[in-house]
Amino acid sequence: MDHSKMDHSMGHDMPGMGHGPQCNMNMLFTWSTKDLCIVFRGWHINGMGSLIVSLLAIVLMTAGYEAVREVSRRYDASSKAALEGRRSGDDTTNESSSLLYPGRLAGRGDEQRVKIIKAVLYAVQVFYSFFIMLLFMTYNGWVMLAVAVGAFVGYLLFSSSPPTKTAACH
Repeated sequence: MDHSKMDHSMGHDMPGMGHGPQCNMNMLFTWSTKDLCIVFRGWHINGMGSLIVSLLAIVLMTAGYEAVREVSRRYDASSKAALEGRRSGDDTTNESSSLLYPGRLAGRGDEQRVKIIKAVLYAVQVFYSFFIMLLFMTYNGWVMLAVAVGAFVGYLLFSSSPPTKTAACH
């Protein structure tokens, strides 16, 4: 008996079946942008214009990651200097103090505040790095190039020190 002509859907609407844009999920490297969705179903490439805007957004996001890393490095360095200055009795540390740049620290509560800010900066870096990993895992050559260009631009714009870690998710 030939069942190829039978309707097996039983009247159910399946998600992604004929409703809205289709997302092509590649598990192999490709340059194709046909039905490309970047991370979310709503981030769908439907032409050259949306591809260019998306690639520029990815470059900016990846450069932003380098900015967050640099802010974190600078905060770490300034808080270490302030803590060391306080422990040694050296009053030559910066008198100014703000949330991100601790200046001269006064007590145990300030150490806890510094630790919380460092933890927040670390969490932002981890989130950011995993999001960039998801971008890369589209396996689309254009997206991968945009990530690399963003890292390059971000390093040029924001980094004031040699790279301190290898490329990794976090």
